[in-house]
Amino acid sequence: MANKNQKKGISVSTQKYLNIAEIRDDLVVLNDGTVRGVLLVSSINFDLKSEDEQKAIIGSYISFLNSVDYSLQIVIQSRPLNIDDYLNRLKKVEREQTNELLRMQTVDYRNFVENLLTLEKIMSKKFYVVIPYSAASDKKRSFVTRFSAVFSAAKVVSLSRKRFEEYSGQLNKRCDFIAGGLASLGLRSQRLSTQALIELYYNSYNPDLFHKQPLEDVNKLNVEI
Repeated sequence: MANKNQKKGISVSTQKYLNIAEIRDDLVVLNDGTVRGVLLVSSINFDLKSEDEQKAIIGSYISFLNSVDYSLQIVIQSRPLNIDDYLNRLKKVEREQTNELLRMQTVDYRNFVENLLTLEKIMSKKFYVVIPYSAASDKKRSFVTRFSAVFSAAKVVSLSRKRFEEYSGQLNKRCDFIAGGLASLGLRSQRLSTQALIELYYNSYNPDLFHKQPLEDVNKLNVEI
């Protein structure tokens, strides 16, 4: 009897344990009715800046934080550096190289890079800023509107297109504002598209599987209803 229950438990989709209801229109819809936008942000080498530059960056960062009246989430994702595509291109150069000396130099260089990655665990880091929007936390709305939004938040997935576009529009404004604030710090940012968001979460929950079984472009997927 226990074995049957165990098998039945395994068959339950893991999606029920995720806080994500759906991903569409370049935003993430959570089960609690709130939406999220994600910015991929560049980095700067703070230690290489002069003392005056460091003070200016810190001052701009403080001003940026003081201008934001809602919570932000900063995520740093660290993954082993994957340069398989680059190494495959080097192999192709080797095969097509007619000059023997250049071919041997290419082989030596490729072996050096492969050995370097084997001996040293080189990691790549990506920086993200997660921007939320919830009608219940929007201070520009009346108290009654925000209070009622708490009880209707669970129905966000089935919202009318008009309401969904309203949420999306408010979130877009926040993303543009945050991107402008980051630009004042000398940081470049890019809003993640629907495809990029799906890949981000897929990679986060399946880091080992991501490179072995990459996702298809969502625009090319055929879903039967």
